[in-house]
Amino acid sequence: MRHDLSIRASGARELMDDPDADLGMLERTYERFRLVNALVSGTGRLYRRDIRPRARRGPIRILDIGAGGGDVCRMIAVRLRREGLRAEITALDADERAVGWAVAHDEGSGVQYRHALSTDLLSEGTRYDVVFSNHLLHHLSDAELQGVLSDSVGLVGEGGLVVHRDIARSRVAYALYDAVTWVFARTFLRGSFIREDGLISIRRSYTRGELSAAAPAGWVVRFRLPSRLELRRDGAIAR
Repeated sequence: MRHDLSIRASGARELMDDPDADLGMLERTYERFRLVNALVSGTGRLYRRDIRPRARRGPIRILDIGAGGGDVCRMIAVRLRREGLRAEITALDADERAVGWAVAHDEGSGVQYRHALSTDLLSEGTRYDVVFSNHLLHHLSDAELQGVLSDSVGLVGEGGLVVHRDIARSRVAYALYDAVTWVFARTFLRGSFIREDGLISIRRSYTRGELSAAAPAGWVVRFRLPSRLELRRDGAIAR
């Protein structure tokens, strides 16, 4: 089926977001995300450029909004521990199923898992040095997007950094993902939502221009290869 990639398919919904989604497929999706995110999320860049320099100045607090199964947080925890750096990492998700799976598969990473919304943490007065998300923004409605961005600013202390990373919608991204996941559809991706939901996610995602228009003043949108967007607000620069 061919889709019009010139407009954002904001009405489409990922299968894993369905409260009645098959639990077995959902858990296999969380499990396989560990490799998928290791390959495409750009966690290494986030760590080297934004997290490690701050952690070298002393212990920091990190928040991942919409952390899903928590694999990105655990990757960061491993890198910090390997370099003898200290951080308190919180993986936040509104889906109780994701948090439950993450806790059960933590393997002693030291990550803290919360089943809550960003507004809940904001009301608690919690503050972080780095707030980030990975593949979250395209899941949100317009109102939810503005809420998460506002909460993110409130959750970082003076000089803190917010980095929301997501897919950049394009015909090339859709065709490439379709081709690559088709190869693994009957093996590695079998019994998960990754292939179908990934294609839906690309259709729901923003272009650079769309995200720039949606973001309030003070935010910067950057394009990263092969087809990613990075929405940043650096408090140290904004002051």
